[in-house]
Formats: sequence, structure tokens, C-alpha cells
Amino acid sequence: MMDNYHYTVSDRFLRYVKIDTQSDPTSKTIPSTEKQKNLGRVLVQELHDIGVKDAELDEFGYVYATIPATTNKKVPVICFCSHMDTSPDCSGKNVSPIVHKITRGKILFYQTILLK
Repeated sequence: MMDNYHYTVSDRFLRYVKIDTQSDPTSKTIPSTEKQKNLGRVLVQELHDIGVKDAELDEFGYVYATIPATTNKKVPVICFCSHMDTSPDCSGKNVSPIVHKITRGKILFYQTILLK
């Protein structure tokens, strides 16, 4: 198991926003572009790296993983569900985030620029 705990949430977020996940409204496929799976592949690899054995990416670009509870109490299952694509109106290619302020690991404001 690789030690990826030294990455902060901010580090990961800034790495994720650089991945081109632009959707295509004219597509008949799910996901609408194959490149949308690139972020899913990164997430699955990171889950494997921290020891999640059953992390997987399906043919539709959904990421599934099970992380066991850390308590013996009977607790409900939690599901995190989010879309990973970006608008077709603006390319996600060559995005470079600019962080204006990070306080206690939280990004208070960021913007992106497109590199030509």
C-alpha cells in the first residue's frame, strides 16, 4: 500500500481540476466523452493506493468503492455521489488553477486559466 496520506485535500482538488472532463451534448454515449473517465481512473488509483481493495470504474464512468466503518456501532452506509464532467461550453483542456489563498487547508478562492 502506497502512502498517499501526505497529500492534502487541497492538493488533490488542484490536481483534479486540471483533468479535461468536458462533456459533449451531441453524444449518444454514457459518458458523453471517453476522456471523462480519466478523472475516474485517477480516483480509483488513489483509492487503491490508500488500501481500498474493491475500487473500480465501470463502463459508464462511475466509480464504486467500499470503505468499512471504523466503529463497531450499527451505522448507516454513506454514499458519495457526484458528477465528474465539465460543461461543454468551456474546454477543460490545459487548465491551470491559480490559488489566491489557502487557510487551514481550505481553498478560499481559486480561478483557472487556460494555457495555450
